Amino acid sequence: MNATIDRFSGHYLSLTKKVDLLQPVALLAARVYVAWVFFMSGLTKIRDWETTLFLFEEEYSVPLLNYELAAWLSTAGELVLPILLVLGLAGRFSALGLSIVNVVAVLSLEEIAPAAYTLHIVWGLLLAQVVLWGAGYLSVDSKLQSGFVKK
Repeated sequence: MNATIDRFSGHYLSLTKKVDLLQPVALLAARVYVAWVFFMSGLTKIRDWETTLFLFEEEYSVPLLNYELAAWLSTAGELVLPILLVLGLAGRFSALGLSIVNVVAVLSLEEIAPAAYTLHIVWGLLLAQVVLWGAGYLSVDSKLQSGFVKK
């Protein structure tokens, strides 16, 4: 009986080690996907700035901020932070920044469609992974860290 358990646990451990090799790729895919969503939103905002200002003044109720400042901060965050996230440069910082943009976007809308709300939750979960575990092996952060550790 113990031999069967040992054999099973050996196969299981071997399999988990192989699956662990996919973690950097999965983190990179999550970073690229979320960055793409937010970057495209930022591009939409700068394409028609007058409409963006109108929406921030009339549609979105960003707490504690003037609508123009909120529009500028949101647009800047959606254009700069995704680039950092894809590169994995200050990965935790950029993921946390986009998480704040994500939460403020949900809180700013009086009504949000269930499908849109679900997407915001998915983006938040993907960003939480990067905040908690870092950008992963396939990131500038990882290369910088390994460079500092070797010295």
